[in-house]
Amino acid sequence: MEQELISKKELLELTGISYGQLYRWKRKKLIPEEWFIRKSTFTGQETFFPKEKILSRIEKIKNMKDDLSLDELASMFSPNPAAITLSKEEFTKRNIVSLTTFRFYIEQKGEQGAFSFAQLLQMYVLEKLLQTGDVSLEEGKLLLDVLENHYSKIQGRSCELLFIRKMGISIWMLVANGSDVYFEEGVKVVVRLHLPSCIEELKMKISEG
Repeated sequence: MEQELISKKELLELTGISYGQLYRWKRKKLIPEEWFIRKSTFTGQETFFPKEKILSRIEKIKNMKDDLSLDELASMFSPNPAAITLSKEEFTKRNIVSLTTFRFYIEQKGEQGAFSFAQLLQMYVLEKLLQTGDVSLEEGKLLLDVLENHYSKIQGRSCELLFIRKMGISIWMLVANGSDVYFEEGVKVVVRLHLPSCIEELKMKISEG
């Protein structure tokens, strides 16, 4: 599953930002180092980017840079969030996920007085996928287990959540650092979710609350 790339020249023309802005945002860690992909072309070495991710990130930076400093934006975009916890009362009051998703999580993981950011993220991702209809509650149980057991291993790194099916068998996996993944014939990729984007969205929802 090779991701579509965009060249640096095309990116600057399409977004209207300068070379200096792009590399300043890189130095400030608003744009991950691994998104700068060096490839050989007939004109020599050129820099490319994962098209969908970089366009989305630049649009967010442009929309938010007047209200937040670059350091605040870097904290917002960081895949390794600061220690954030919410009490049960705070979380339910903010309506970050539906009551159905919240109750399902409690049924699976037990009653708790407060939730860590990793636990909040589990609920938030589950909510997103249940809303699309791509995932059943039974498959949601496996999703929660994968995030609970393995999220700490990829925390602070760019990664994607993949959900595949073949002949009625479902598999969840976490793929770190934007690696390309290839499957045998007949495998259907049901979900490919960029987790740092989910982290950004969740941080914003928590801060808005």
